[in-house]
Amino acid sequence: MGIKEFLPFLIPLIIVQFGLLIYVLQHIFTHSAYKHGNRMIWVIIVIVGMQFIGPVLYLIFGKEDA
Repeated sequence: MGIKEFLPFLIPLIIVQFGLLIYVLQHIFTHSAYKHGNRMIWVIIVIVGMQFIGPVLYLIFGKEDA
């Protein structure tokens, strides 16, 4: 089994991951109010934290309700 066999599954996951990362970073930099923490903490969690889990954590715990 080579990497070529997994590409049809990996490419959509990578696209979703980067799309979610871009959306969350855009939201962090355009808003100044958060449920928990501050901007720097959330940027670190989203970028350095687990690649898919960091943005999801922000959407659940950091994003202030509209």
